[in-house]
Amino acid sequence: MIGSMFVGFIIGLISVALTNRGERMGCIGKMILGLVGAWLGQSLFGNWGPLLHDTAVVPSILGAVILLAIFWKRDK
Repeated sequence: MIGSMFVGFIIGLISVALTNRGERMGCIGKMILGLVGAWLGQSLFGNWGPLLHDTAVVPSILGAVILLAIFWKRDK
């Protein structure tokens, strides 16, 4: 469980850095974004690419970026 939360946090950090959205989410928000993004990305794109704690990294980042693009406004 701790490993999944860490992977979710890393995926959330990467997706926030790629999109410049959601900078003010905090650690818990980024972790939830990463976990939900991982679920969405693996549901849509499958399990390909490098694995980190049984989580496909590339589809997970794509899923988190999709969530950020839909739900968060860019901070100015």
